Amino acid sequence: MQTSVFEASTKMTQLLQRYEYFLKEHVFPIEMDVIYGSFKTHLPKLNELRNIAKKEGLFAPHLSVSEGGLGLDLFEFAFISELLGKSPLGHYIFNCQAPDIGNMELMHQFASEELKNKYIKPLQEGQIRSCFAMTEPQHAGSNPVHLSTTAVKEGDYYIINGHKWFTSSADGAAFTIVMAVTDPENENPYQRASMILVPLDNPGYQLVRNIPIMGDAGEDYISHGEVKFTNCKVPVSNLIGKEGAGFALAQERLGPGRIHHCMRWIGICERAMEMMCRRAIERELDPGRPLASQQTIQNWIAESYAEIKASRLMVLDTAFKIQHQGAKAAKEDISTIKFYVSQVLMNVIDRAIQVHGALGITDDTMLSFWYRHERGARIYDGPDEVHKSVLARKIIKSYQV
Repeated sequence: MQTSVFEASTKMTQLLQRYEYFLKEHVFPIEMDVIYGSFKTHLPKLNELRNIAKKEGLFAPHLSVSEGGLGLDLFEFAFISELLGKSPLGHYIFNCQAPDIGNMELMHQFASEELKNKYIKPLQEGQIRSCFAMTEPQHAGSNPVHLSTTAVKEGDYYIINGHKWFTSSADGAAFTIVMAVTDPENENPYQRASMILVPLDNPGYQLVRNIPIMGDAGEDYISHGEVKFTNCKVPVSNLIGKEGAGFALAQERLGPGRIHHCMRWIGICERAMEMMCRRAIERELDPGRPLASQQTIQNWIAESYAEIKASRLMVLDTAFKIQHQGAKAAKEDISTIKFYVSQVLMNVIDRAIQVHGALGITDDTMLSFWYRHERGARIYDGPDEVHKSVLARKIIKSYQV
């Protein structure tokens, strides 16, 4: 029986049990080989698991039933996202990984029928992958309206020129959605840019490199690409939404996107805490004196438990609000969960590494992977400091007469 709005319903509990069994049976046993090995080498196995997920009715839980998914709403999907976050492969296997899920949601709402039929259907079916090109190396990512990439209209085409980076999963993607300035003279800076779909077999597109993250260049789906557009010609019909609506669309995309990220981070925290507790019990300082007997370790475990629970409640509350009132009404809540949960993520991973000792900084566990690749949580989708400033200004305003 569901006793709280923040608890999973009976239906969701049963569904979560099926996902949990799938992860333990199929995903956890191979994740170390894939993450610290070669993603491309393991792609046949991963595609096999995707097919199993489809047969078991677990694929693309965020999509409607008519689109081949489970028809879960944002609040329900949050529970699934947390569980899948326990493995770096979890969201990929079930085709709800970033940036694909954000692009699916964006195109579902704003793309033309032509673009939907050509791109969103194979994306939803897991036949292709995509990326999102917004951040530029020459501009602060914390100010998304400051862009140099341009899309100049010539007849029935846009000619795109620009330089982007941290275009996640560009390696292996079939298309990107690029944010480019289409109306540089507009008095409103928030109406200067547009979103345009670019197929990546376009001769004007170049994947420059996969950017090394703390020494790990990554490959394919876990990579962050640096890309260039040079006289990249695409039809005007590849515009998503209206011209000049790029910033508004980005906000629509990032609202639910932060729910996805935060719940995934909580899943990582859960897994890291599980590892921390097992290590504390198994590792002995002296015969019969495990690490778990030390008060400092006990404090870390208690603090992690409290922070994870608080994070989950905050994110579920925000997801519920977005679902029923829209992302705009939950603006401050979205900022709150972004900076709070990203810091909890860092706290829990760091404690888990410390409890593991020297083992924690090796590639013999998942901890070093998460430490490298998730440090960006406090930077991407808006630096924590920007979100804190947004929230603080709102709070201060409420006290002003």
